Amino acid sequence: MLSETVAGATSRRGFLARAGQLLLAVSGGGVLAAALRAQKAEAFHFCGHIYTTGSCPHPTGLPRIDRHGFPVRAVDGRAVDDLGRLVNAEGKPVDAEGHLLLDPDGNPLPSAPRTRVCEAAAHGHGFRAHVDGSWYRCCGGHVRRLVDCCGYVRNRINGDAALAGYCYRGRRVFCVMYYDSKLRC
Repeated sequence: MLSETVAGATSRRGFLARAGQLLLAVSGGGVLAAALRAQKAEAFHFCGHIYTTGSCPHPTGLPRIDRHGFPVRAVDGRAVDDLGRLVNAEGKPVDAEGHLLLDPDGNPLPSAPRTRVCEAAAHGHGFRAHVDGSWYRCCGGHVRRLVDCCGYVRNRINGDAALAGYCYRGRRVFCVMYYDSKLRC
């Protein structure tokens, strides 16, 4: 690492990099630099995954799932229904403190279904869901399992050609989701 630092500080490439940064800063390159940072951030749409295949549709945004493939809230892993509402163990919609959500008359709101994320993606896009491939990364100090939602599809959710080789029996990756374990890394 020290040798790379010294080489970067003394080499022609290091000099050109510093000169380019100075030129950008002087010429109002703040907008360009911000655009490049945004593009880099978008490339990693969630920890452990480079943005080549889009996320599976999820009621709250990021495609975090529990160990059975059902949607959970990305920020804390709490179960959500297909409408994105927090739910208790019985599947009833609750507020942040765990109290039942009530309608204006004081009656509990009806439950909504909880559909496995890959199955919901497949149903919405007309194919049969298969959870085939997965791999692991260290994210936030815990092991994260990245999961492929596969099917007999030609295109991924983002419209590009579907990826072969990550799924079994000729299926291809349609979208991705993830499971955060409690294992430390």
